[in-house]
Amino acid sequence: MDYSYDGFYAHFETPSKKEGSLLMGPDNLVGDDYQIFFKNEGDRPVAWVKNKFDAEIGFFDVDASRKIQLAFARDQKVRALLSFVAYSDTPDPGLYWGEMAVFCYNPAYAAEMDAFIDRVSKKMIEGIRPNIDLGSQAVSKIFEEKDWVPTDTVPLPTKKTGMAVLKDHQSMSEKMIEQGRARNRGCYVVSWLFIALVVVAIVYGLHVIGLF
Repeated sequence: MDYSYDGFYAHFETPSKKEGSLLMGPDNLVGDDYQIFFKNEGDRPVAWVKNKFDAEIGFFDVDASRKIQLAFARDQKVRALLSFVAYSDTPDPGLYWGEMAVFCYNPAYAAEMDAFIDRVSKKMIEGIRPNIDLGSQAVSKIFEEKDWVPTDTVPLPTKKTGMAVLKDHQSMSEKMIEQGRARNRGCYVVSWLFIALVVVAIVYGLHVIGLF
């Protein structure tokens, strides 16, 4: 069986602040899947990503682009999940960037691998970054243990002066938005009830302290 697999966290950057502002919106959530495509820039192909609404978001660095290009050449399936979004005030005028979890694998085993990747996505939604750089024994566990996810984790990059992590998990409101998009009516109603209760609590609190 050809369980060939490569998994890694890849650095990406947005081409401008316009795409950076999109990353901060509800159309780009931690754990979301992104489509990878290539653009020729000068004498080399560069891997770019689009979100599920077909908006171009950013491009990978040289190392990640090379790995993804090799995966495509081997006819592997490739998936990319948003891990985190950050902002750095250098180089001027500032830069939006982040990392994506990239998975390259034999499409013959897409059912098992996609289920594994979906489990990793759920961990990322909660702010956990599983180690996806797996050896052969760990890859075998994907097929042997139905609900297996690596327990080892990968920390966020060390914060530097002028750097801020803007997204590294899904907030409650983002989860509600996603439930609504999935047309999960029960969860959607519960979400709106939760929002209504929060509003009532805020209004009551303001009344208690005598603001009206």
